Amino acid sequence: MSVTTENGAAVDGLPTHGVVLTEVASQKVRALLEQEGRTDLRLRVAVQPGGCSGLIYQLYFDERILDGDSVRDFGGVEVVVDKMSVPYLEGSTVDFEDTISKQGFSIDNPNAGGSCACGDSFH
Repeated sequence: MSVTTENGAAVDGLPTHGVVLTEVASQKVRALLEQEGRTDLRLRVAVQPGGCSGLIYQLYFDERILDGDSVRDFGGVEVVVDKMSVPYLEGSTVDFEDTISKQGFSIDNPNAGGSCACGDSFH
């Protein structure tokens, strides 16, 4: 897993977070945004109550910066984390895998005490 050399730059004086986006994931996000023809979107990473283990990850594109959001830039891809999710995601790494057995984004979270059998939620 390669991590961007910048390791995430601060954005416009906004608070920063400890989530890291790998170079592979950053390239995939850029490609998806180019396909959509949108340069105004950011990757939002969040946790919400739900799933069999108590919390689920949310990854989606968002054009907004909300009050309390933390932001880091990874080679032109801004990753946004809301204030409530920051402690749950601190030190996490977002990666993208494209193999025969798996395609998609994954989150390696050192704060997760355990996860459910399907791997979609954690506690």
